[in-house]
Amino acid sequence: MTLFIRQRRFAAIAITLLLSLLLAACGSSGSTGGTSSSGAANGKGCMKIGILLPETATSERWDAKDRPALINGIKAALPGATVDYNNAEGNKDEQLNQAEADLTRGDCILVVGAVDSDAAAAIVLKAKQQGVPVIAYDRLIQSKDLAYYVSFDNVRVGYLQGEYIVQHHHKGDRVVMINGSQTDNNAILFRQGAHQALDPLFQSGELKLVYETYTPGWDNDTARTEMDQALTANQNNIQIAYVANDGMANSVIAALKAQHLDKKVLVTGQDATVAGIQNILTGEQAMTVYKAITKEANATAQLVAAISKGEDTSKLINGQTKTKDGGNIPSVLETPVAVDKSNIASTVLADGFVTKEQICQGLPPGTGGIC
Repeated sequence: MTLFIRQRRFAAIAITLLLSLLLAACGSSGSTGGTSSSGAANGKGCMKIGILLPETATSERWDAKDRPALINGIKAALPGATVDYNNAEGNKDEQLNQAEADLTRGDCILVVGAVDSDAAAAIVLKAKQQGVPVIAYDRLIQSKDLAYYVSFDNVRVGYLQGEYIVQHHHKGDRVVMINGSQTDNNAILFRQGAHQALDPLFQSGELKLVYETYTPGWDNDTARTEMDQALTANQNNIQIAYVANDGMANSVIAALKAQHLDKKVLVTGQDATVAGIQNILTGEQAMTVYKAITKEANATAQLVAAISKGEDTSKLINGQTKTKDGGNIPSVLETPVAVDKSNIASTVLADGFVTKEQICQGLPPGTGGIC
């Protein structure tokens, strides 16, 4: 009788262990190497792509340039692919919701231009649990589980802006620095590059840094307020405004106009927007940084196609980017170009990034030697 009881207990234990193993196996589909609801494992065979971009309010590039370039590029590189597009309009929580919806509908590769570089790590985690690779587009996501990162050499972007100031300043000029959003890793890199160029002059006293701030959300109206505050604090005694992008530069120019200082202060920018180029032509902005978005989007499309086809991506990669959590992300980093009056025709116009009709609209004939 005792032997019988022991045998029954052993059998019960064995059944319990077997059930535990089966449950663990069922749960493992949510781990790395899992399969998305479309059946694509780690993107291989994937034909449903989700694109999530950050906003439209502070820069026209996202909807006007990146959206069509990405959609058209992916469809050309991967014939038959379908693309779901979402824009979070600056809301990090909404972007997470959009990503979850994409995963639910079976999108098996995600391309994410993050609203918030840290918060978007939650998107990467949820995608990983379904075996869906994430390509961080333009803005790094702080997650070691990223599949790839496609952007520009963003330290170089800031360095080009700072270098322009170094080349065109006067001794004793007083400088304001209006940086981008601190939640965007790119803004930190832009600032880093700008300081690499400018710090030797700040330290020597050749230039004087009188005001510097990050601008939450890259908000143009906030940038106007920041410049107003800088002008008031310095009794309008400012000769240089390092501004991280063209949208904020336009707001800074408005603040300068209100004090009759437009065309008297060197203003930098970035993105080579139509408004930015127009401001350069009229002399209200000194320079911008041109980032060939079509190249960035095409590089992303080639990665998407290679992942889907199960091809080696190493030939597409030209760098590695570290994340704060110890990741080392395979990266494609394109080269930015400084643009001022002297090379508008040979850069943004020659590439078709903007047209003469666009940048000359509303400007008098002969403006900037182009219109």
